[in-house]
Amino acid sequence: MPPPARMEPVRRQRLWWHRLIFGLWYRPVDIFDEARDRSAWSAAVLLCLVSGGIGIISVAPFRAQWTADRSAALQLVGMAEAGVLFASLGLGAVTHAIARTLGGNGRFAPTASMFVVVFWVTDLPRLGIAAWLPAHSTFVQAATWTTWGFGYFLAVLLIRGQHHLPTHKSAAAVSVQMLAALALLKLGPVR
Repeated sequence: MPPPARMEPVRRQRLWWHRLIFGLWYRPVDIFDEARDRSAWSAAVLLCLVSGGIGIISVAPFRAQWTADRSAALQLVGMAEAGVLFASLGLGAVTHAIARTLGGNGRFAPTASMFVVVFWVTDLPRLGIAAWLPAHSTFVQAATWTTWGFGYFLAVLLIRGQHHLPTHKSAAAVSVQMLAALALLKLGPVR
């Protein structure tokens, strides 16, 4: 009787950032399955920098600073980018910690990095629209609510898959961060 065949480990295809970013829009469940137990730090950092850049250059005070003093404006961009990056990483870390507290068993790097990716992938359309239209226009507000709802849905799917939690616990794990993001980043300061 021949010895049993040795099982070769299955090599997974590398999940490139462009497949990850675009795939979240048209096949999110497949992308989350591919991204399980993989970190996506490069895509997360790229999205933070792009989103932070779009956000900062689209506000009137930056434009005024740019015309007055370009070196100070570039320093402002650098500080804003660093702030966006650290705040995003904080949101990912908090999401992971809450999911673990609720009984999840996922790892930190895949959860935190993918949460940042989901957050900024779904916010990019709103940022692009808000860069050209007034923030309180109906179209921008509709884009805000639509992209936030889609981001919340994707974040729940992410936590459910990464931490093997039921849907209601996954929703609870991302609720605080998504509500804070809606209030601070997407709707803007109350006037």
